[in-house]
Amino acid sequence: MSEPVFAVEWVNSEADIPQTMWDACFPPPLEGRWWYRALERCGIEEQFQFMYGVVRMRDQPVAIAPVFVMDVPIMLVLPPWLLPFARLVGRVAPSLLHQRTLFVGSPCSDEGTVGIVPGTDRFAILQCVQQALHAQARQLNAPMLVWKDFPASGNKVMEALSRSAGMFRITSFPGTIIDLPGMATENYFAALKASRRHLLRKKLRRSAENVAVDIDIKQQPDAASMDEIFGLFWQTYKKAATKFERLNRRFFDLIAREPQSYFIILREHATGELIAFMLCFAFRDRVINKFIGIDYRRPKEWYLYFRLWKAVLEWSYSRGARSIQSGQTGYAPKIELGHKLVPLTNYCAHRNPLVHRIYAAVARTVSWQTLDADLARHIAAHPEDMPENM
Repeated sequence: MSEPVFAVEWVNSEADIPQTMWDACFPPPLEGRWWYRALERCGIEEQFQFMYGVVRMRDQPVAIAPVFVMDVPIMLVLPPWLLPFARLVGRVAPSLLHQRTLFVGSPCSDEGTVGIVPGTDRFAILQCVQQALHAQARQLNAPMLVWKDFPASGNKVMEALSRSAGMFRITSFPGTIIDLPGMATENYFAALKASRRHLLRKKLRRSAENVAVDIDIKQQPDAASMDEIFGLFWQTYKKAATKFERLNRRFFDLIAREPQSYFIILREHATGELIAFMLCFAFRDRVINKFIGIDYRRPKEWYLYFRLWKAVLEWSYSRGARSIQSGQTGYAPKIELGHKLVPLTNYCAHRNPLVHRIYAAVARTVSWQTLDADLARHIAAHPEDMPENM
C-alpha cells in the first residue's frame, strides 16, 4: 500500500512554523503569525491551549490549521429556551455545564481559517485535518470537536467535509463588513440609506454640540495611555452580553507592538481624558475594527460610538481602505452604519453518538434571531437581509 499523500504534524507554538509558511498560508488581511504570537504569550493559558496542525504533502508543508482547546460554558451556546433546564442540571451536576472542546480556528478571530498554500487540493487537506483532529481530541480528552465560524465563501468545501465526516452544522453569530465607496467620507454618507444618513448626521451634530473631542491615531501607545485604553476595554467587556474570551492587559501590550495595529483615540478636549478608542488592524485595502472601548459613564448625548466611527471612517479613507470589517456582536449600531451581515457556521461533532444526535437536534433550532436580540429585531423589520440558505 502507498503512503497517504497528506499527513499532519502537531506543533505547540507559532514559532515552530517557518515564517515563509505563515506568509504563504495567512496573507493579509488574515490574522497570521503576529496574531497567534500575541495570544500565545499574553498569559491566557488558563482559558485556552493553543496548537497547530502542519499539513505536509510528501514531506512538503502545504497548510496550517490553528486549533485550541477550551472548557466551554454550555450556557454560552444554548438557545434561550434551554437555559432554565441547563441551570437545573447545573445545580445537580455542575461539571456538566462545561464541555471540553477542540476548536479549529482562533478564540477571537472574526472567521475560522485553515491556511492552505494556493494550488493545493483544499478538500483533501481538510479531510486529512479532520482525521488528525479526532485522534488529537481523544488524546486531549475533548469529546467535542468544532470548526469555528467558517464563512460562506468556503461552504461548498466545508459542507462536503461535514457530510463526509458526519458533522452537524450550527448557525453562528454573523460577521459584519462595510464596503467603502468612492475616495472620501462624503461618498460613504451619500451611499447610506436616506433614513440612516439623516439619523447618523443628527447624532454626530448633537455629539458635537455636547462635547468637543481631540482625535489621536497612535501606534505603540505609552504605558499611561495603555492603562487608559485597557480600562475602557474592560468597562466595555463587562457590559457585553456574550463573552467567549477574556483578554488581559498583556495581550494589548503585545498586539500594540505589531506594525498593523493602530489605536484610534478620542479624548475630551476640555480635560484630555480618554473617552473612547478603537483598535484597528490596517492592511492595504482593508481595515479590521477589532476591539473597542467606550466610557459609559459619559452622557448618552455624547454619542461616543458614532463619533468614534466617524474618526475611524476618515482615517480608513485616508489610508485608501476599500472596506472595514467589524466582527461579531453589537449589531444594532453596525447595521445602522451600513454594515452587511456575513453568515458564519460552526461544524461540530461529539464523540458520544447519543449526545451528538441531541446536539444536532438542538442546533437545528438555532438561528440569528435566537442568538441575538438586535438581530431578531432587524430581521423582523428587514426579512430580505436573511440569507436564503438559513
